[in-house]
Amino acid sequence: MAAEMEEKGFEHMGLDGRLLRAVAELGWAAPTAIQARAIPLALEGRDLLARARTGSGKTGAYGLPLLHKLLRLKEASPAVPQAVRALVLVPSAELARQVGHTLRRLAAFCARQLRVAELCGHSDLAEQRPVLMEQPDVVVGTPGRVLAHVAGHSLALRPCLELLVLDEADLLLSFGFGDDIRALLCHMPKIYQALLVSATLNPELEALQELVLHNPVQVVPPEPRLPGRSQLQQFQLRCGSEEDKFLLLAALLKLRLLRGRALLFVGSLPRAFRLKLFLEQFGIAACALNPQLPARSRCHVIAQFNRGLYDYIVATDEEGPAEPPRHRPRRGGTARKCDKKGDKKGDRKGQPPQCPQDPEFGVSRGIDFQNVAAVINFDVPNSVETYIHRVGRTARGDSPGTALTLALPDELEGLRRIEDTLAAENGQSMLQPYEFRMEEIETLRYRCRDAMRAVTKQAVREARLRELRQELLNCEKLKVYFEDNPRDLQALRHDRPLHPASVQPHLGHVPDYLVPPSLRGIADPNPKKRKCPRGAGARRGGSKPRSGNPLQSFRFTRRGNKRGAAGTP
Repeated sequence: MAAEMEEKGFEHMGLDGRLLRAVAELGWAAPTAIQARAIPLALEGRDLLARARTGSGKTGAYGLPLLHKLLRLKEASPAVPQAVRALVLVPSAELARQVGHTLRRLAAFCARQLRVAELCGHSDLAEQRPVLMEQPDVVVGTPGRVLAHVAGHSLALRPCLELLVLDEADLLLSFGFGDDIRALLCHMPKIYQALLVSATLNPELEALQELVLHNPVQVVPPEPRLPGRSQLQQFQLRCGSEEDKFLLLAALLKLRLLRGRALLFVGSLPRAFRLKLFLEQFGIAACALNPQLPARSRCHVIAQFNRGLYDYIVATDEEGPAEPPRHRPRRGGTARKCDKKGDKKGDRKGQPPQCPQDPEFGVSRGIDFQNVAAVINFDVPNSVETYIHRVGRTARGDSPGTALTLALPDELEGLRRIEDTLAAENGQSMLQPYEFRMEEIETLRYRCRDAMRAVTKQAVREARLRELRQELLNCEKLKVYFEDNPRDLQALRHDRPLHPASVQPHLGHVPDYLVPPSLRGIADPNPKKRKCPRGAGARRGGSKPRSGNPLQSFRFTRRGNKRGAAGTP
């Protein structure tokens, strides 16, 4: 039945005509596997427990039936009072914005009937209260922010709430939002439809299922958690030393052997700044997503990347420890403890205590990075799930993508665990060895060492402090304070200058004799700067990545120095 629905299209699902117009406007030709299975069941009013991988269209899978149900409710009872009737809980402020944007696009032809509002940490509670006073039909937000509004009596969920959605449910738990969700359930009506969507279905979700879902239907499309080889090519490379990692990345990016834009994942925030400063030594513009900055600043960085102002983002998927599941009564039970999540700061050594990581931050998944050609795991992920969510940032929809994981000897065990899990799910090995001659780029090694020596621990620390200082100077919330305390503003502005790392100009230019002979017709280490047309909003790299493997130009056959075929290991 689901396969037939997937072949027939959205028009055979019984959706409102205005929603179908929006779907056509978005270019959704046919429903994805999760949409074909989840939408009909949700339209029947069933509670759903759905597993959907990143980029599989899960927002449309719950968004279309949600909007359809609200439209039918308003048409059946025109005199029904305006109220919040649907709540979508997400784990990060960035994802809240993305989901809200998608729902508004789906409701483009019924915008007068349905209003969508986002509640997340990018603005004050006071700024969001006027939006809630208008009683939007759909509220999207993080559990902590929604609970704050409920506690402040600016948001009422009882008795009008009709539908609850928990998007990225496993991440909601790992980010420590379990207590907030339990507290919110105390403020909801006894009867409502619930949809729980997660990239992974693990035992930790069982307690949450018992709380939220009633006699649910499990929707698990027969598809692997990552696209197949025809769409996503996955490679792994075993490096002998840390220096080899930096050397290889410098060669890929500086010689422009990697086509299109890329996400570079590392294991910690100081390491993210170290890699960013290292790339700057070679004149490679990159930005680091800092979870210590407010959501608005992070969203601005992501928007710049999506517009093509940056080709590379260095990111980390650091997050707090997963909250242990607690057994609670099922929905509708009499005993339910309403407690609010405590303040967990968990400062790491070397991090300023006044700048804790934002609990609503998450980048390995949940954020819509556009036109990502490749994902490079500079550090091996600490779990299979993290690998899947990192790599899921590329090869979204029908676009091709490439993933490359670099592993040191002490990271091989984690890499094998990822390889074995993916091979068991797909029936074949998914991470192919990425073979080439390291001696081809030995001419760049001394430059790599110079760059690594320039990026000291002190340089990393000062780079982080400079970014935080700039954020304080630009913070809208502190403007009034600085007006009343001008001396503090002057002290901040005229504090000792911070010099993260002195850039060595000679490293930015790579003469032809340093380019490997086999790559001289391919590499472009010193491209001419081209002016971006006014209003274009993107420079080189801002367009959609070309099809094919962006790493294939750096692969070699075993004989000679000629370039190998794309499919030849």
